[in-house]
Amino acid sequence: MTISESSSKLGLFPELQDRAQEPVRSEGMLPSQEIREMIASGQLRGFPDITEQQIQPASLDLRLGDVGYRVQASFVPQHSTVERGIAEAGLKMSAVDLTRTTVFEKGCVYIVPLLEELDLPPEISARANPKSSTGRLDIFTRLITDYGVEFEKVRAGYKGRLYAEIASRTFSIIVRAGMTLNQLRFLRGNPKPSDRATTALERAALENEEALVYGEAGSPARARIGKDSIMLSVNLQGVGAGEVVAYRARKNAPVIDLANINHYDPEDFWDLRHDPGKRGLILDTGDFYILASKEKVSVPPDWAAEMVSMDQDIGEFRIHYAGFFDPGFGHGSGDVRGTRAVLEVRAHEVPFRIEHGQIMGRLMYIPLRSRPDKIYGSNIGSNYQQQGLALSKHFKRSPGK
Repeated sequence: MTISESSSKLGLFPELQDRAQEPVRSEGMLPSQEIREMIASGQLRGFPDITEQQIQPASLDLRLGDVGYRVQASFVPQHSTVERGIAEAGLKMSAVDLTRTTVFEKGCVYIVPLLEELDLPPEISARANPKSSTGRLDIFTRLITDYGVEFEKVRAGYKGRLYAEIASRTFSIIVRAGMTLNQLRFLRGNPKPSDRATTALERAALENEEALVYGEAGSPARARIGKDSIMLSVNLQGVGAGEVVAYRARKNAPVIDLANINHYDPEDFWDLRHDPGKRGLILDTGDFYILASKEKVSVPPDWAAEMVSMDQDIGEFRIHYAGFFDPGFGHGSGDVRGTRAVLEVRAHEVPFRIEHGQIMGRLMYIPLRSRPDKIYGSNIGSNYQQQGLALSKHFKRSPGK
């Protein structure tokens, strides 16, 4: 019995039956409706049950459990379960109760069992990534699995629990059980991006009077394609004296409660740079910056995209700690003509000067097996569809931002 047959027989998610005849790719990322099928078949379980709010266009939000552990160091449990690895290595410093208001101190490492478990079939693997709001707060979050050899990756056919390693690098944060800091996306087979596929995708978009990249005025622009991806540059020039072109996180800022939305004054936590006439910015070693791409990007509804987190050919810095772009990001019927990619940047080893228009990252496009039944946008509560240079949703925004 197939997953679709199982879900129909159980009477779960009846809306899936209307989509049964849609064409699907043999390989690709699973869309929202296939994630629901996994839930219906028991391949993806939650305790308590997974909610519709967790299901995104091509990923699932993962929830923190009731108890976590402060540990001495990060680790990969290659030869054991995560919990046995913590115990045998003597890494546990203390247990933390997430059913109450709990502070995760900056610079400390915590491991939290998640409320979701997997029972994957042999053809399905998964990859995790911090959510956008998590990355924009410089909360270093990585998924760990039992007997895993890599962070963020779930091997095909995995059966077992999931854990989040959490290390907030700039701000101390308040967390609670049930909060979602990272997300999981599922892949059938091994879909690989390529220059040829990216070029073909751009050509198809232009034939539909759309684009993968838009210019300042919202007009379609040719993408710079190389290394299986689109090259993105940084915007450091505002159009007026009041426009912020960069944020640098302040040291010793107040604690941030992750439950507070549109709450905090940015100037209590960030140094704001305006300087519309200057072309350069020095990234100080170890400091955390929020920047934006010069290009406005668009992700077609049956594709997803992923930012390359580090590229030694570009420079000694890391960008985009939360690098997953949902289907439909920056895409719309006339009203949305691309959206800037927000770049979360930290320089390594030495101070590094960047200039307006300098290449800062690469955006890879990954095909979905079929178009999802929900698309990124305001109608599903997405926070950054028409963003400029935007901080996380926890900070107050100026009107129109």
